[in-house]
Amino acid sequence: MSSRAELGRLIADSRRIVVFTGAGISTESGIPDFRSPGGVWSQMKPIYFQEFVADESKRREAWDRAFTGRAGWTGRQPNAGHHAVARLAARGQAIAVITQNVDNLHQDSGVPPEKLIELHGNATYASCLDCGLRHELADLKSLYEATGDLPICRACGGLVKTATISFGQAMPEGPMAEAQAATAACDLFLVLGSSLVVHPAAGFPVMAKRRGARLAIVNREATELDEIADLVLHDEIGPVMSAVVPAN
Repeated sequence: MSSRAELGRLIADSRRIVVFTGAGISTESGIPDFRSPGGVWSQMKPIYFQEFVADESKRREAWDRAFTGRAGWTGRQPNAGHHAVARLAARGQAIAVITQNVDNLHQDSGVPPEKLIELHGNATYASCLDCGLRHELADLKSLYEATGDLPICRACGGLVKTATISFGQAMPEGPMAEAQAATAACDLFLVLGSSLVVHPAAGFPVMAKRRGARLAIVNREATELDEIADLVLHDEIGPVMSAVVPAN
């Protein structure tokens, strides 16, 4: 049996799948990853959360990046891999989609909000660090270009930041708890495009295995968890997932 056929069998035999996605699923949409040569962090240094809060110049640099799209995290279209994941969710087989990505492509592909768990936030909008109010980037950009003033919350005057989890910022308690609960309940944990080196998120596949779930990994490069996986495919995600979860 080929690796793709074996993955198809694992998916067909599963009723409570958790899909875990990393940057590798979105590179096929033209979004750069973070750590590889030529990735985002090789071209610009990350701005740590503490720097953003304490330093106006760092806040201005962060907003310049967000408004110009320099990081390239937004404005792309879902690819075949995203659409295959959405089909799993629509069919009821996927109980949750846990993502490390901030590009909104799972939402754009049709994954329902109640099944999507964003561990690292979302780069397509902003939120107040004090009261949590959502702010749309287009509104903030027009004010910034008109006045040059850094965005502040229209409700409470607090600092506003893109709704991503920056280096040095605490992981969101709600999504982490949801991800742990889904992982504990799954019978197949399917990793798509994650190097599985960023913790605590990389601990979820190990948790799933310990609780008796099967673990399948589809990633172009080897990961540290390949040795404990039930199935590993070093392949392109879009073609693989289109083959094993075809559109009806």
